[in-house]
Amino acid sequence: MKPLQAKLSQYTAPQEAKAAGIYPYFRAISSEQDPEVIIDGQKVLMFGSNCYTGLVNDPRIKEAAIEATKKYGTGCAGSPFLNGTLDLHKELEARLAEYMGKEDVMIYSTGFGVNLGVVSSLTGREDYILWDEQDHASIIEGRRLSFSQSLKYKHNDMASLEKQLQKCDPDKVKLIVTDGVFSMEGDVADVKTITELAKKYNANVMVDEAHGIGVFGPGGRGVCHHYGVADDVDLIMGTFSKSFASLGGFIATDKEITNFLRHHSRSYIFTASITPASTAAALKAMEIMEKEPEIQENLWKVTNRALDGFRAAGFEIGNTSTPIIPLFIRDNNKTFAITTELLHEGIFVNPVVSPAVAPQDTLIRFSLMATHTPEQVDYALDKITKVFKKYEVIQ
Repeated sequence: MKPLQAKLSQYTAPQEAKAAGIYPYFRAISSEQDPEVIIDGQKVLMFGSNCYTGLVNDPRIKEAAIEATKKYGTGCAGSPFLNGTLDLHKELEARLAEYMGKEDVMIYSTGFGVNLGVVSSLTGREDYILWDEQDHASIIEGRRLSFSQSLKYKHNDMASLEKQLQKCDPDKVKLIVTDGVFSMEGDVADVKTITELAKKYNANVMVDEAHGIGVFGPGGRGVCHHYGVADDVDLIMGTFSKSFASLGGFIATDKEITNFLRHHSRSYIFTASITPASTAAALKAMEIMEKEPEIQENLWKVTNRALDGFRAAGFEIGNTSTPIIPLFIRDNNKTFAITTELLHEGIFVNPVVSPAVAPQDTLIRFSLMATHTPEQVDYALDKITKVFKKYEVIQ
């Protein structure tokens, strides 16, 4: 055996979980990503999707994707920097700029690629990146690639952020990067105080709205618009793979920043463009979100029903106030076992273990879509409560 294979063969955690019958990943779905999906020929309620709007199976979006494929083909065969820019891409960028209230927008092939390419390239060796300790992995990878000084602050702790800002050279660039809605535990960033501190210390702010768009704000524009600070946030990131029911991502900002990024962001320059189908799907989803406020209204109805139900049943759900509800277990094996058993009970949820969260914070991530019904929420609450009691996580 070669050295690489010999080294990697020591990683046996997946095999051990499979042998114990509790391996919870790569569960193949053979239907649409609706509130109800088919796994191994059985109907299962889906409470593990990130499509908060529930638009991923909307016939209008599917038709838009089909028509774009007929006109442009299945791909662009190149990066936007060279041969991969379509007029459809420019249309989406212009509409997103209007939607987000920013001068310009750049679209990337994935949301991960946005954070990777933006965070890694904007600041220089003498500058600073200040980041929340629970920021998404894509932000963390971006700051790892940056040559800038990296300053971590405690989760949503504004005193900790200010202490880190005080360490910075006042004449250098200081970029504060945070999730708007934190993806694993569902709590919301204190964007008001962040923007106030940014003004005080002459810093810039970037907010990842991947889990905020479609959920908060007028027309689903996100946390920054919901709290009235969008004009004070220099860069707003979004992804198409969640509420936009597509694939890709974007950064909304001013033209000075996009001019630089278009010529320096490596995950933009050296990655093939978003497909025509994905572009058209995102365009149509944005149009629907703007015109149909009842989508958000339905989402919050089932979200509040679930939040109230879990609290009443004695679950530990942390500080969430969003459709992302963490059900803390604090034990890896129990997390895997409960996830597996819930699937047998007809409930699809996602296990979250290290490194997505700290080892002592393992949880099941329960997430809602606007297309869930109150009856489906109640059924899931009943089944999850039964299994959690069996494993003595709740009384």
